[in-house]
Amino acid sequence: MAKKMTGARYFARLLEAYGVTHVFFMDAVLRRALAEIEDTKIVRVLGHSEKGVGYMADGYARISGRPGVCMAQSVGAANLAAAMQDPYLGHSPVIALTGRHVAAMQYRNSYQEVDHAPLFTPVTKFHAQMEVVEQMPHLIRQAFREATTTTPRPVHLDVAGYTGDALTPLEVDVEIAVDGVHTTFPAFRPGPDMAAIGRAVKAIQASQRPVLIADRGVVISGARVALRALGEKIQAPIVATLDAKSTILETDNLFRGMVGLYGRSCTNHIVDEADLIIYAGSNTSDHTTANWNLPRAGIPIIQIDLDPVEIGRNYAGTIGIQSDVRAGLEALTANAPPCRHDAWLKYTQSLVDVWRGEVKEEAIRSELPMRPQRLCKELTNVLPEDAILVADTGYSALWTGNLVDMLYPGQTYMRAAGSLGWSFPASIGAKAAAPNRTVVCFTGDGGFSYHLPELETARRLGLNVIVVVNNNQCLSQGVKNLNIAYGDRPEGRKSECYVYEKTDFAKIAQSFNCFGVTVEKPEDFKTAFESALSSNLPAVIDVKTEFAYQAKMAWVPV
Repeated sequence: MAKKMTGARYFARLLEAYGVTHVFFMDAVLRRALAEIEDTKIVRVLGHSEKGVGYMADGYARISGRPGVCMAQSVGAANLAAAMQDPYLGHSPVIALTGRHVAAMQYRNSYQEVDHAPLFTPVTKFHAQMEVVEQMPHLIRQAFREATTTTPRPVHLDVAGYTGDALTPLEVDVEIAVDGVHTTFPAFRPGPDMAAIGRAVKAIQASQRPVLIADRGVVISGARVALRALGEKIQAPIVATLDAKSTILETDNLFRGMVGLYGRSCTNHIVDEADLIIYAGSNTSDHTTANWNLPRAGIPIIQIDLDPVEIGRNYAGTIGIQSDVRAGLEALTANAPPCRHDAWLKYTQSLVDVWRGEVKEEAIRSELPMRPQRLCKELTNVLPEDAILVADTGYSALWTGNLVDMLYPGQTYMRAAGSLGWSFPASIGAKAAAPNRTVVCFTGDGGFSYHLPELETARRLGLNVIVVVNNNQCLSQGVKNLNIAYGDRPEGRKSECYVYEKTDFAKIAQSFNCFGVTVEKPEDFKTAFESALSSNLPAVIDVKTEFAYQAKMAWVPV
């Protein structure tokens, strides 16, 4: 039943009705609406930067399965737009709201105002300007609808008023109407066309060396059981991108590791030798396919994806199954006859066994300073059964993705889609979504430095994440290419390009009234982690590792 209320009250009540539990924002934006939120159960999370709160909303969305909401005033819109790149690339439904000067003040050099549309359009799937209060019901509902359908991605609403408050004091006669299907994602789960399933089954029957590749779509669809069931029925080894790492346990007898540029050599060899690839929820990116060199040219491909635009994007002749990923996997399992590929499974496992033997030496290395391989082993040993491990981009993703094992079904892994510094604020958002789970952020000293002030946010809100800092006093991933760039030049002042001052992140954490501890010896990590867990505070474990140590990249076909 329609009822007259202010735009501010309607906004607060509608978010509550959509199941929003946290709003991440930077002052000053929608203050009247924030005041009305006082009368709901929604927690208002004030951060220290627009990028920070955008990443928090992203982490919240990925873990909660609901859209994350973030807001900033007009002058902060450019910073918030920058934060949308990671959820856009990472397929995460974030609803970003910004203020903008009212129409009468546009195109007149208004204070601190630039055009927001060009900033948000490349990193959102929907952008709209809210000019009058009567638009509020439709556009907010549309934002949730856009964010949660097909491939989930960010959306943007630009609200009239420098702080978005030109409309909130106005009254509107409106009903609190919610589209329940859009409170979570994916909103719709269409089933596959059975003719496509038939074509895929024929390809499976003709295969002797099939491989299942799990990607982000498996996570979005909640398809881990369906993935495993298909692999078991057709006796196909299962590999995963880093975005689907926790969809199958490291100890599963079908799992063969991480694929792609940030993957494992053994896994890439397996994909290279396959005679059929089944992509489950994958956009077949350059990272997943080693710059489209995996699989080999001419190998049959089955691709299951909710978004028809992705099917066959990078591989002509793909057998496409446009459906919810879980529904597609279940249909294949139901219709494919049982297969036996004992020799193939045994051979692929032997490649994994050789790889494990190769990395074991570094994982048990006791010399100081510690190397990241040993740190990952120690983290695997202490990671709780309910842990959410949030990794930064670059080496942090490479190290944890390949060397921190997911051993329990209650563990979750997620990593940045490319934005250095994402992991710490994203872990705060993840903790807001799952307050009873242990959230661990893994980042380097360079990545952690991006958003250090959010330690205060975590402390103030009681969002007690544990940050493990791989502190090697530099940005080590770029060293290889920096050396190439220098060529035969004298080293000179090359350190200006990648070296930082020595920093004690434990002391910094303590200055924010958080828990901080420094670890130099691998045998001390377990005690430090247990102390961080029991501190009941946001915690930083500053692990001193070897300066500029270089990761060995995986084999890929040339």
